[in-house]
Amino acid sequence: PPKNANFSPNMAQDPTLRDHQIAHIKTQMGRWKAVIGPKLKARCFANQKTEAYIGVRALNRMTGPGRPSFERTA
Repeated sequence: PPKNANFSPNMAQDPTLRDHQIAHIKTQMGRWKAVIGPKLKARCFANQKTEAYIGVRALNRMTGPGRPSFERTA
């Protein structure tokens, strides 16, 4: 969804898949801005991509231990 996406009017009673996705994106971007910072420091686009990749890897590594691990038993 675009950055100015809004929740549906009846989100409290019957949230749609899009409502869940918007909430998830806002949570992740808030976490990114709190830990990494509000903007990229690199000037060149290739370096910005590398900086974003490193930031994503760092966040995934930090939140990894708290994620559930599912394994098929049958």
